[in-house]
Amino acid sequence: QVQLVESGGGLVQPGGSLRLSCAASGLFFDDYAIGWFRQAPGKEREGVSCITFNDGTTYYGDSAKGRFTISRDNAKNTVYLQMDSLKPEDTAVYYCAAGNAILQFNLCVLYNERDYDYWGQGTQVTVSS
Repeated sequence: QVQLVESGGGLVQPGGSLRLSCAASGLFFDDYAIGWFRQAPGKEREGVSCITFNDGTTYYGDSAKGRFTISRDNAKNTVYLQMDSLKPEDTAVYYCAAGNAILQFNLCVLYNERDYDYWGQGTQVTVSS
């Protein structure tokens, strides 16, 4: 059974940092890319960042560039999203998702949700003073 479990969300002040984790099980990890998405109230879900498990290639959406860092720990089958210089507009539910890395372009450049096979339940991030 495939499971993706996000953690690390919470309430943080503007300018602060959070590190989200996505723990994956039930996958052959080298075959997959892991993407982070977010959905703010009243808005469509958007791709934030993506990483391929086999070689660690990273991708960032416009909202993440320069502030967020994605990384992986192969031994722990976990992907992290380090978020720095957080802004109120970063407030959203953050999801991780896994898709076959053969579709790397669709997953990590287009952030095509239909090409992701598995999704986590999401973790709330609130940036507020």
